[in-house]
Amino acid sequence: MNELRLTVNGELRRADPGTTVAGLLRVMGIDPARVAVEKNRDVVPRATWAETGLSDGDKIEIVAFIGGGSGDGLGQAGSSEDPLILGGRRFNSRLLIGTGKYRTLEEGREAILRSGAEIVTVALRRVDLTPGKPNVLDTIDRTRHTILPNTAGCYTAEEAIRTCRLARELGIADLVKLEVIGDERTLFPDGAATLEAARVLVKEGFTVLPYCMDDPILAQKLEDAGCAAVMPLAAPIGSGLGIRNPYNLRIILERAKVPIIVDAGVGTASDAAVAMELGCHGVLMNTAIAGARDPLMMAEAMRDAIIAGRRAFRAGRIPRKLYATASSPVDGLIE
Repeated sequence: MNELRLTVNGELRRADPGTTVAGLLRVMGIDPARVAVEKNRDVVPRATWAETGLSDGDKIEIVAFIGGGSGDGLGQAGSSEDPLILGGRRFNSRLLIGTGKYRTLEEGREAILRSGAEIVTVALRRVDLTPGKPNVLDTIDRTRHTILPNTAGCYTAEEAIRTCRLARELGIADLVKLEVIGDERTLFPDGAATLEAARVLVKEGFTVLPYCMDDPILAQKLEDAGCAAVMPLAAPIGSGLGIRNPYNLRIILERAKVPIIVDAGVGTASDAAVAMELGCHGVLMNTAIAGARDPLMMAEAMRDAIIAGRRAFRAGRIPRKLYATASSPVDGLIE
């Protein structure tokens, strides 16, 4: 055979006989440090690329992280005295921020900094085979921010599991946000498939943060499966509707022994504050910041709302009453 016929990221490509994974990346001008590789639906460990040969008809997927969701004297959105604990790791900020939908990579980078967030979500996608194209990871300071790969766009448990395995191969540790979408129009998550994938990933040593409906029963099952946190939605992804069902969130919070992080549907700073005042342990958002008229100012507003809402929760609000209660003492009134 004079040449190999390969399918690389869905496109037909030809290669010389004896080509290895490492050789294919080299010929294509792809930086191996930025990608993970799957061969015929199996992840190829990075350490074996140089000796993993390719055969005629192989299907190759080359993936990298892109913006998705979902410091500098500005402070963190939290306090070292009241940390968020996820999988044994401590975070001062209770705001998690996505990296998609910004007008430029630079705007996204500045928004991350102004938000004070320490956890930044990214999505895994096929790489653009054009050499030298900028990558979202170029904008993230890995010494200051923890990368949270997500499985956005996955519609089956199998797809989500494969995506997490590829993320691990990319060297982004084992902390993952699990999403399995059940409906293309609403982007509501598929609870059964999410639970199925969570059980597999927990057994494989991943620290799993699953996105789910605001369903107390499912939240309990995900916790029982070993998830490090549960992430119920406030409203549909990108809708900006705010918290639609605070009562279900309160039930989830009452029962949970792991952090509850509101994910999706936040529209403005007051929505974030309400989530924190309910007792949620954090909020993840993307569109609410990236889609704002001034994303950088909104990043700061969200940072401040998270701090204020958490402090209000810890301080304990006054009870609601039907009638007025005088603030000033009635003793000593002039008659």
